Amino acid sequence: MAANARNAPVRRRLAEPRTLVMLAAAGSAGLLLAALAFEHIGGLAPCPLCIWQRWPHVVALAGTLALVLPGSIWALIGAGGAATSGGIGVYHAGVEQGWWSGPAACAVDQDLSGMTPEELLDAILATPVVRCDEIPWEMLGLSMAAWNAVASFALAGLWFASLRRKSRP
Repeated sequence: MAANARNAPVRRRLAEPRTLVMLAAAGSAGLLLAALAFEHIGGLAPCPLCIWQRWPHVVALAGTLALVLPGSIWALIGAGGAATSGGIGVYHAGVEQGWWSGPAACAVDQDLSGMTPEELLDAILATPVVRCDEIPWEMLGLSMAAWNAVASFALAGLWFASLRRKSRP
């Protein structure tokens, strides 16, 4: 019981809106840095949907203005950015699993039979270098797109929690 009483100020501090905003922003920044590290250090080139998942995290970082400017709009922008990236991650994971088709820029949905060698070469050259319907990396059965969705929705939850919490003296 004494340990719970000792940890109460820490839990209270973690639940403060300012702390939640900083954690959510750090999460979006961390996801962006991880994506860039996988690309530039790990050599995993991103597909178009991978790039689309990054931009909402940049928008979410604008939510840090909630730390210095009044109004809840900034935290809503952060939540919207994180949730949007999560939605794109779900869509991308579905494309990877073959649940639905991706955008034309991501996959080859073309019947190659009956093509002349020249047409086949043109089709090959028009194929994206990195396809959205292939899983280049996974952990615990989830692709990078799926992990982005999970993390992004958790970050959106932090942004929304920062709106609901009232600072305590």
